[in-house]
Amino acid sequence: MNLHEYQAKQLFSNYGIPVSHGLPAYTVEEAEQNAKTLGGTGWVVKAQVHAGGRGKAGGVKLAKSIDEVKEYADAMLGTQLITKQSGPEGNPINCVLIQTMSDIESELYLGMLVDRSKRRIVVMGSRAGGMDIEEVASTEPEKIFTFFINPILGVQEYQCRKMGFELELNDLQRKQLSVSIHGLYKLFTEKDLSLVEINPLIITKNGDIEALDAKVSVEDNAIFRQKEMESLRDESQENEKENAAKRFDLNFVALDGNIACMVNGAGLAMATMDIIKLHGGEPANFLDVGGGATKERVSEAFKLIVSDPKVKAILVNIFGGIVRCDLIAEGIIHAVKEVGVNVPVVVRLQGTNVNEGKQLLNESDLKIISADDLTDAANKVVEASKGGN
Repeated sequence: MNLHEYQAKQLFSNYGIPVSHGLPAYTVEEAEQNAKTLGGTGWVVKAQVHAGGRGKAGGVKLAKSIDEVKEYADAMLGTQLITKQSGPEGNPINCVLIQTMSDIESELYLGMLVDRSKRRIVVMGSRAGGMDIEEVASTEPEKIFTFFINPILGVQEYQCRKMGFELELNDLQRKQLSVSIHGLYKLFTEKDLSLVEINPLIITKNGDIEALDAKVSVEDNAIFRQKEMESLRDESQENEKENAAKRFDLNFVALDGNIACMVNGAGLAMATMDIIKLHGGEPANFLDVGGGATKERVSEAFKLIVSDPKVKAILVNIFGGIVRCDLIAEGIIHAVKEVGVNVPVVVRLQGTNVNEGKQLLNESDLKIISADDLTDAANKVVEASKGGN
């Protein structure tokens, strides 16, 4: 789960990390009032969307007057911002952050994430902060410095000092960096985060360190114990189908193909998508209904699938271990009748009560194509998606 910049900066401030001053606005009038409240002679109007690359996409504007603040806020609010990270449909701009201008001497990068290969939180820093940090990571990785945090010992002062020297900071700035790193680590662990980025972390003309931008991602699997963080969720920035799936405990990820998949088990789901690709098809989604699939969950899964106009065929691949195949077959029949599925449905069942399940499907008088194994199912669904059935 991602947070907006203004939400992330509030968290930073709570944990002693210096941030640039700003206020969120949902209307042009509110943007005008925020600029007046902040004072000064110049402001930054920043689109609040869950996507990077806002500056290059026109989502960050420098305003030298109140009239320009109003103009830029009016141009952004209610539109879609398309960036390299948002996809072709873009993200809706429902909020802008009005921020005071900062006197920037130089721009750095500071980030923190979980390195699963090391089973450690890794801290990353670079003097090459700003809009092109991804390019730096790709072409000049030697400019990015890292250290790993021992979960028992926590952040060590020598690690912060070393990072400060690598970033070419003076004595005061190294102390400020240490405070920020300790604050980020405390925030990271207490709020169950998966990623924190400050890009850029600026050095002002006064020589102080300040977070000019902020990105925070919360670990989805820990949301159940982070109710305060969950209240910050902005569902308008997320895929509508994925949000609907979460309400029914379905694991769903939308893709770009035309063959929908409904599978029980994440590993089996990935194998199903792989074999569809192997036989010349393109999966339209990842959908895991879980080991305890019920008639109701199967129905909701079908509703998600058929709501995508790109879907030309559906592959149901169920291994009946915890759940019986005959119960799954009943769920499929119920779902096809209730939802009104009008594309070919290929079903491959294996496991407990598989014969009873196949018999129910064969006697249902519905347009359901039975498959004997996974290869047979993939061949049939790819053919069906091309109009072969």
